Amino acid sequence: MSKRIYIFDTTLRDGEQSPGISLNSSEKLNIARQLSELGVDVIEAGFPAASKGDFEGVRSIAKDVRGSTIAALARANKQDIDRAWEAISDAENPRIHTFIATSDIHMKYKLKMKRSEVVEKAVEMVSYASRFCPEVEFSPEDAARTEPEFLYRVIEAVINAGAKVVNIPDTVGYMAPGEFGGLIRNIRNNVSNIDKALISVHCHNDLGMAVANSLAAIENGALQVECTVNGIGERAGNAALEEIVMALKTRNDYYQTSTGIITEKIYRTSSMISIATGMHIQANKAIVGANAFAHESGIHQHGMMSNSKTYEIMTPISIGLKQSQMVLGKHSGRHAFEEKLKDMGYSNLNQEEVNRAFESFKDLADKKKFVMDRDIEALITQESRNTFEKYRLEYYQISSGSEITSTSTVRIKCNDDVYEEAACGDGPVDATFNAIERAIGVRVKLDEYLIKAATGGKDALGEVTVKISKDNMRSAGYGVSTDVVEASAKAYINAINNMEPRIEEPIRVEPQVLGPMKNHNFFGAGDVDNWRFEI
Repeated sequence: MSKRIYIFDTTLRDGEQSPGISLNSSEKLNIARQLSELGVDVIEAGFPAASKGDFEGVRSIAKDVRGSTIAALARANKQDIDRAWEAISDAENPRIHTFIATSDIHMKYKLKMKRSEVVEKAVEMVSYASRFCPEVEFSPEDAARTEPEFLYRVIEAVINAGAKVVNIPDTVGYMAPGEFGGLIRNIRNNVSNIDKALISVHCHNDLGMAVANSLAAIENGALQVECTVNGIGERAGNAALEEIVMALKTRNDYYQTSTGIITEKIYRTSSMISIATGMHIQANKAIVGANAFAHESGIHQHGMMSNSKTYEIMTPISIGLKQSQMVLGKHSGRHAFEEKLKDMGYSNLNQEEVNRAFESFKDLADKKKFVMDRDIEALITQESRNTFEKYRLEYYQISSGSEITSTSTVRIKCNDDVYEEAACGDGPVDATFNAIERAIGVRVKLDEYLIKAATGGKDALGEVTVKISKDNMRSAGYGVSTDVVEASAKAYINAINNMEPRIEEPIRVEPQVLGPMKNHNFFGAGDVDNWRFEI
């Protein structure tokens, strides 16, 4: 009989802790809605006590998203638990997830507590959380490096105190699959009341074994897996949701389990997370990488033409990709475009979003002979990120060459005002960024710049992702165009737009009066932390 495995997604909490990621409330809500559509059982929406912004993000998700349990993380103290409950109390199915470290190294150097004190605190706080929330999850942080007998003692105590879910984290990705599977088996055999709680696991990927450890835990009795889309998370990341789910589905003959995930929505969810976080998916990434269903070898191609099962153990359709493509061009009408959107899984777009996407499509079709699925996906992604669009690029012009200093002139619209400025820079992109800064009146630091081609050919649509920071705030921006300078400008403005709602004072200050521009540069290419190009 097939066992039901519950998928606990922590993309919005542990995933956002990846260095360089900072999502605003609107982005978090859109991601949570998509995770619910994907069929995720539990969405860990954030850590409400961490900041006012995180609290508001969790609360908006709890009020809006239905169908999934909404969890909030809290340290084992009353202030965190109060804040967590305040944030998720409106959820259809709320869960408080509280934790305290149990390994000797954490207790000695981080908590400075004795074992008896840790047990007492864990029991007290699980009992306290249970007064508010009918569903409490407890995690003994760094369980993988905790002395087994003490771990059993803590687990038994918190279950008696009211914990409905006990999560076993490999916090630093230390264990090998055989060891971790054995740990779960030993917990089942040595904790007398374990039948009263569901065993969960949360594996990190420091040694590249997070997915393998999670699957080993399932084989040994774990019924919930904590994971993130694309495996994002602190340090080397977490177990990847898409890899776990597709391993269980593809090898159901071996694992004999099922999940509630609608796998046909995996690819779209993965792309959405990649763009929102600015974290690029490597081409050879399992399941969702660009090469996951690509075949270049002549032998492979011959086998695929004869029978796709020769080299594919799962189908592209099973994760939301299409093998065949309906090519669209400038003569295609609205009906064909809307049918294409539905075929690609974008059936939940409202009419305004469809209209904006169609206008962008027609503009692109005038520049390209054929518009491919990946082009359309890039356009939809760009439109979905422009929910807050205070500043908009209306015009730009560059002058650049090997023997002249690159200059750029931009015209930026802000509500009913229009600002036009010019600047120099180390190349056309740098000059354009400088001109945008002068027009908007903001100085930010460019932390990362990534450009890649959505499709092949000289007329390929260029996708640009930028990451910027200002006063300890970070933001990511995204832009697409067949002109990489225009795509770069759109991405830069998108990043500034995404940052502005989080600033108490408006970004804009009066731009400096234009003076001599020679050698003037707010930042040069050498100041950027990470330039990446993928053509």
